[in-house]
Amino acid sequence: MQLPKIEEIIVVEGRDDTAAIRQAVDAVTIETHGFGIRQETWDLIERACETKGIIVFTDPDTAGEQIRRRIMERFPRAKEAFLDQTEAAKAGDIGIENASAEAIRRALSKVRGEAGEVGEAQPETFTAADLFAWGLEGMPGAGQRRRALGKELGIGHATAKTFLQRLNRFGIARTEIEEGLARLDSRK
Repeated sequence: MQLPKIEEIIVVEGRDDTAAIRQAVDAVTIETHGFGIRQETWDLIERACETKGIIVFTDPDTAGEQIRRRIMERFPRAKEAFLDQTEAAKAGDIGIENASAEAIRRALSKVRGEAGEVGEAQPETFTAADLFAWGLEGMPGAGQRRRALGKELGIGHATAKTFLQRLNRFGIARTEIEEGLARLDSRK
């Protein structure tokens, strides 16, 4: 079977993540080796960003989110891929290396980049009031609803504040959100 080719360089945490990704897609990775990213690795990520572009694909846990945040601070135009914790969990461990090849391919098929690229329409800006109206903040079950919608949209699970930032950063259309919510509600 020919694996799908990913043109951008995928930035991951470690060698086990690289191994799992290579089982799912044809791609080149750069490993951060955890939170203590060395200068040579930063230089490599910068070179990749300038030439091929990068996709940040870290574990869906606290450490992974911290590493993602550090990388995105330096490379705000990088693309991002998110894996749901339920797809990355195995024997109490959460990481990309635990995900199935299909889950990895699905996450990489929903890669998101910064909105507002040349030629794109200006995206709508969402507010906390929108999150509240959709049941994604300020009520019982809002966290679970955000988790489910984040998985549906491919933007990961996050606090309400971070979720709102992702909706706005990625330029997600209101119709995409409402259609995703409708699919979730129809499954109940």
